[in-house]
Amino acid sequence: MIFHPQPCEPCDPPGCAVLAMPSEIDFCNASGLLPLIMTAVEQRSGGLRLLVLDLSGTRFMDSQGVRLIAAVRRRLPDSTLLRVVAAPKSVASRVLELSGLRRDVPVHDDLAEALHAESGTAA
Repeated sequence: MIFHPQPCEPCDPPGCAVLAMPSEIDFCNASGLLPLIMTAVEQRSGGLRLLVLDLSGTRFMDSQGVRLIAAVRRRLPDSTLLRVVAAPKSVASRVLELSGLRRDVPVHDDLAEALHAESGTAA
């Protein structure tokens, strides 16, 4: 199965891109997600201040998901912030916590919280 991150074009605030991630992120699909995410970033070149990876629908994620998020973070332009949305007691949230990636990438409980944080100070 090929998954394409789904942008929320009509409802994304200006300068922001929200990409809904698949229900599973693992060895089978993580490497294919990186170019899709970076293409979405490049399509918004010049005006992208915030990229939100929405893992609220992700029911399974292993270390490949952590690697994916870390790779996205490294490849983003310096002017673009990265935030992640993960339900508090979800597998994705727990994997991000155990891996230590939460120290480097802000993780929010819901999309509204992630977008609201964008208008304030950078986390």
